[in-house]
Amino acid sequence: MHKLYFLPFLWLMALSACAGNSPEEVQSSAYETTNDGIGSKVYFTSDISAASLVRIFEALGVSAEGKCVAVKISTGESSRANYLRPEFIKDLVQKLDANIVECNTAYGGSRGTTSAHRKAIAERGFNDIATVDIMDEEGTMQIPVTDTKHIQYDIVGSHLQNYDFMVNLAHFKGHAMGGFGGVLKNQSIGVAASSGKLYIHSAGRSSSRWMDDDQDGFLESMAAAAQAVHNYFKQEGKDIVYINVMNNLSVDCDCDGSPASPKMKDIGILASTDPVALDKACLDLVFNHQSVAGDDAGPLVRRIENKHGTHTVEYAEKLGLGTQHYTLIDIDQQAGADGVQTGKTNRYNVYSLDGKKLLTNASDLNGLPKGTYIVNGEKTIIE
Repeated sequence: MHKLYFLPFLWLMALSACAGNSPEEVQSSAYETTNDGIGSKVYFTSDISAASLVRIFEALGVSAEGKCVAVKISTGESSRANYLRPEFIKDLVQKLDANIVECNTAYGGSRGTTSAHRKAIAERGFNDIATVDIMDEEGTMQIPVTDTKHIQYDIVGSHLQNYDFMVNLAHFKGHAMGGFGGVLKNQSIGVAASSGKLYIHSAGRSSSRWMDDDQDGFLESMAAAAQAVHNYFKQEGKDIVYINVMNNLSVDCDCDGSPASPKMKDIGILASTDPVALDKACLDLVFNHQSVAGDDAGPLVRRIENKHGTHTVEYAEKLGLGTQHYTLIDIDQQAGADGVQTGKTNRYNVYSLDGKKLLTNASDLNGLPKGTYIVNGEKTIIE
């Protein structure tokens, strides 16, 4: 049996990751991870379950007691889309006595009007676990933006004013227009009313018709709108937290009724009080993933790169919404160290010191030769 010695170390998975990859395994060696221990805390669990969703929310240490709570999700364009299912989010939503909140889409489809959206919500089963509030059902309101380079305000559903606590619960995946969708998109496009969605997509030029020919302007408008919602919930008496679920990692968004099949395996759930650090941590896990047959990050990486998707995070940091620097905290490992039963077998993600992925979600370390590795984010000596 191996003896393990854990040494203080920052989880730098990609010091020289994928330097020898073929063109089909596009993990960009120039992409820099920022898990450097000098920024915000980002919590991680590899267990994608309803119980772990509750556990990672609790790890944030932010109380919603006495608050009127909104859980912002996407209800999905069709039953085939990869939206977060009611059975997965139920325990968290009911623990917080929260409403699920959404806004109507700007492109028509199954959620383009309130009546159609309510039908879709019922068909997806969300009414069975909570009250679902379509926030722009009774109109819109404007909230101020700090950055007026493109948009002069953020147009959101008027019901946003009814809430003093939000859980931004996003499905992290690709997106045909933004490159990827995480909490920043869920907070900007997702919280915007249908007219607000058009306003962001057009980089402030129209709230009544599609204009999507200014890609960086669109991405920067998303960052500005996300900051507006964050600032709204950072007023006295309000608060907001952020969770990304990295499963069903298709190149397509949940707004696509027939998304491409995921080529990359599920990763886990991540959470933070900093939306910039959270989305950056998820991007790091995608870009620094060591692809193998049946677990290929390449398509998602290419989708993000083709749409300049990382610019949203970079610009959000520039605006002061958060920092790209973070410390990743594995709550599965933390629970094991504290002697807490997590209800699942210990699992190990192992990298060599030069960033090469050796084991994914392994049940033991018995196949590893003696040496020094990065095991679940810590430098570890195996003897």
